[in-house]
Amino acid sequence: MAEGKVEFELVSPEELLLSQPVDMVVVPGEEGDFGVLHQHAPLITAVRPGVIKVHDGGKVTKQIFVSGGFAEVTPARCTVLAEQAVAVAEIDRGAAERRLRDAREDLGDAQDEHQRGLAEKRIAVAEAMIAAAAG
Repeated sequence: MAEGKVEFELVSPEELLLSQPVDMVVVPGEEGDFGVLHQHAPLITAVRPGVIKVHDGGKVTKQIFVSGGFAEVTPARCTVLAEQAVAVAEIDRGAAERRLRDAREDLGDAQDEHQRGLAEKRIAVAEAMIAAAAG
């Protein structure tokens, strides 16, 4: 690996989506976005719905929407285990808006706390996806 780079891996339940050395990666952590550089302090945290930004060569080279998951950071590596991941450029805004409407209907129809919690999570993911698509 190149000196001063951090190895970034993005994994979904289906496959390894990305594995490459980068200058920096910015991850939407549960408590706020955080940037990971080479020699970052070890960290494990939840990932909220949002956009991962991969920086290389002084610019953002990739933007990937994740619906949530976990991130593990070591001094040499950042691994994100994402529930779902899609390139921001590939987001279908119309489909995301339909998902939001459906989730809001499900929230209104929820019979218990479990159903309410699932609908609220789907709302949060759809809202974050729409925001990511808007740029």
